[in-house]
Amino acid sequence: MPFIALRPKLPKQDGDFDTLLTELNTVTIRRSRRVLPAEWAAQSGVWLTWPHEDTDWADMLEEVTETYIRLAYEIARRERLLIVHPRADEVETLLRKRLPKPVCDNIIFFSAPTNDTWTRDHGVLSVTGPAGWELVDCAFNGWGGKFPATLDNALTRHLYDAGILKGTYIDALDFVLEGGSIESDGAGTLLTTEQCLCTATRGEDRSRTAVEARLRELFGAQRVLWLSNGHLEGDDTDGHIDTLARFCPGGVIAYVKCDDTTDPHFDSLRLMEQELQSLRDAESRPYPLMPLPMAPACFDPTDGHRLPATYANFLCLPTAVIYPTYGDAQKDNEARHALAKLFPKFDLIDIDARPLIRQHGSIHCAAMQLPRGVLA
Repeated sequence: MPFIALRPKLPKQDGDFDTLLTELNTVTIRRSRRVLPAEWAAQSGVWLTWPHEDTDWADMLEEVTETYIRLAYEIARRERLLIVHPRADEVETLLRKRLPKPVCDNIIFFSAPTNDTWTRDHGVLSVTGPAGWELVDCAFNGWGGKFPATLDNALTRHLYDAGILKGTYIDALDFVLEGGSIESDGAGTLLTTEQCLCTATRGEDRSRTAVEARLRELFGAQRVLWLSNGHLEGDDTDGHIDTLARFCPGGVIAYVKCDDTTDPHFDSLRLMEQELQSLRDAESRPYPLMPLPMAPACFDPTDGHRLPATYANFLCLPTAVIYPTYGDAQKDNEARHALAKLFPKFDLIDIDARPLIRQHGSIHCAAMQLPRGVLA
């Protein structure tokens, strides 16, 4: 399998680019240049890094394992699933007791040491290009050195060396970037936040100019849209875009909206909404916007700090959207109604994310999609 160290910059890729959106969930790309596909494009599977007793889940491992079993079932009954765990045979034994055989037969189990479970941020970013898939392996440093990450940072290379991931390996380990910090529309535009990508704990030169240059180099981005506002209390990620605003089919941006003037998020999210209203697409048109309700306030039971619950942290499969709920029937239903408008031809699957939010993540944070052709 070929290997490329992507420094210095690759030669410039020339040519026209077209995106054809079919039935809102299939993107066919004329591969004349490189692009990071939209999440709802055709997939070969999804990657989950499974919790174990040596992670921060130790005190609630049984509870969060039930959440992962449900998530594994909903994915593997629709497409292939890759599960990574230090002792993957133990997870296989568990799932074969709990899930139907055809579902388990759709799962690849891979053993490797891991620090944690947030696959969105340590997983591979797959870019389609003229020569096929490029597996961009950016550095993961535990959200700016907050948590151990060495083992998770090595997982993409382990999977590539084992032949589980197919494509051209791109060594971008000199550049810290988590998957949850960028959103792609599949047509050359990325959406991100300054407070995350420009923080000094991610690297030496984190100016917008320098970061944008790497995003263009690594992902073929033609446009990078930056948000300066928006935050969630309790967020360890310094403002990941996948907790705040998401690209959806048809050029729509879904975003978290707070209507409660007494909520500490109100001012920041109102300013973010104004920024989103000012953004323009590649043809200089305003983006259609779809507000998502502010999730109910969730608090850590040990010290009472507020947790970063958000309905924006949903996972797209080509035929389904798996979205988090937080035990508030009214708000959970409002979120479902909004997502039904955004994804009218998709199955909508709700999963109680209250166990996940205890460790400051949710559904999207736990998973990384692998586009068609990437998972062996």
